[in-house]
Amino acid sequence: MPTTAPVAASTVPLPSRSQRAGTAKTSPVRDLLALTERPEVISFAGGLPAPELFDMDGIRAAFDAVLATPGVLQYSTSEGDPRLREEVARRYSIDGLPTTASDLIITTGSQQGLGLLATTLLDPGDTILVEEPCYLAALQTFALAGAHVVGVPANGDDLDLEALDRLASTHGPKFFYTVPTFQNPTGRTHGLEARRRIAEIARSRGFRIIEDEPYRQLRYSGDPLPSLAELAPEHVVSLGSFSKVIAPGLRIGWIRTTADIRSTVTIAKQAADLHTSTIDQAAAAHYLVSGRSEPALDRIRDAYAARRDAMLEALPTALPEGSTWTRPDGGMFVWVRLPEGSDATTALRRALARDVAFVPGMSFSSGTPDPRTLRLSFTTYSPARIREGLSRLGATWGADG
Repeated sequence: MPTTAPVAASTVPLPSRSQRAGTAKTSPVRDLLALTERPEVISFAGGLPAPELFDMDGIRAAFDAVLATPGVLQYSTSEGDPRLREEVARRYSIDGLPTTASDLIITTGSQQGLGLLATTLLDPGDTILVEEPCYLAALQTFALAGAHVVGVPANGDDLDLEALDRLASTHGPKFFYTVPTFQNPTGRTHGLEARRRIAEIARSRGFRIIEDEPYRQLRYSGDPLPSLAELAPEHVVSLGSFSKVIAPGLRIGWIRTTADIRSTVTIAKQAADLHTSTIDQAAAAHYLVSGRSEPALDRIRDAYAARRDAMLEALPTALPEGSTWTRPDGGMFVWVRLPEGSDATTALRRALARDVAFVPGMSFSSGTPDPRTLRLSFTTYSPARIREGLSRLGATWGADG
């Protein structure tokens, strides 16, 4: 039989990766997953919904129902399933933000929404503002887009609004990225007056706001707040997701666009993946209108509230004297600042030796990080397991002397 001679190795070096790809930081949360897969490890590192709270029967019934629908496995429109968009729009409108299905583009998780907006709004070298600390995957997305990222510092536990105004005046940013409700990583929420001021600054300085709201429905205490899109509708693009309130494996998110960029975002979506999974969209729509979603969400909120409370009650004895932490009204995270001179990255190595994990806060910074900070997630475990994990964490500081 004829044989093919091997091709000689080329002496010409291959092109290097793009400069933009080289600027993106790895995710410490993803890096920690391999270290925390052992069942004996109690990991407060990942922002993982509790799998035992997924409404498996309802989700299974939704998929069974839509599989009988003609065309559910066929190609579909880039904007998304009309029934799903109508339902998301209806929920926005009930919450006080008038929305139509045409305002929405369904995405493969809200993370894709961030990428589509970066593609739509940014050229390499453009300046954007982000809150400090910032959601890490957003920093990765903006780095890959070649953006110049400027952090807006905190004033205590709140965003420094004067700094936001000053930096907007100095840099002329394309947009300000914020998670205004139960932020990742800090758990903080911008209050009503802060939201009004953020909207006012955006209008006066002429920049957009990207409002990322994956945790908005996970409120356990306090009163609901208006979205930034209600306060400055022409300036705000909103992101949402079902990952935290149904299941992350569905990978269903959305962008609530403004009219001036809607067609461009749609083209970016077409170029990215044509459309989000038709069957997952159809199942999500069926599930939302089935009557099961609200009782399931009530169960999730009740369970997470108890888990938050268990963590907050245990932290005074689990952390070294002089530590401070946030007390979130919802979401999934508590942000800790250790005493002066502490280093959370060093402490993590000792914690892992005691089969407990957290995420050091340094990777959530766009500028100079605070090595004393760390993020704890309270949603994955029962209150008893949380108390056990924090007991192990408390022994870590004792080992440090």
